[in-house]
Amino acid sequence: MTDPHAYGIEVRRRTIDGEVVFEARVRELPDLAEYADTAEEAYALTIDAIATTADMLAERGKSMPPPLEPVDDWSGRVTLRLPKSLHRLLSETADDEGCSLNQHIVNVLNYFSGYAHAEQVMDAHWKSAPKGAPKPAPGRPLLKVVSTRDYPEQPAYAHG
Repeated sequence: MTDPHAYGIEVRRRTIDGEVVFEARVRELPDLAEYADTAEEAYALTIDAIATTADMLAERGKSMPPPLEPVDDWSGRVTLRLPKSLHRLLSETADDEGCSLNQHIVNVLNYFSGYAHAEQVMDAHWKSAPKGAPKPAPGRPLLKVVSTRDYPEQPAYAHG
């Protein structure tokens, strides 16, 4: 059974068409949004919507996305050992990009985390697509990785 209270719910005050409302969104369910006159009411509506979504998905034989772990459980610090050749390549690329090695590695990890997430979403989409719907060719990459070295006429931008 899904516990709606385990999900990341953000409630904030917004002005929409000149009217002040409270909007509640669920981190794990980006398409779910509830609006109300008070923060408490928006939260309660969202708890109900999460439970309803879980029930609807279960009826269709699909699973609910699990709640995300709180960020507080991680320090944000990772120590890793790299082969010297990879360390050199990453350092040179960071210099070419005009940023620190740490920032370059974070950029690469963010990029590929987003790519992996998009791939999971697309896989789920294609699995639920009707029979006969066109699907991408297997093994065909959706993205091509490039660097500023591939485009020498482009300036390198500092990423702070």
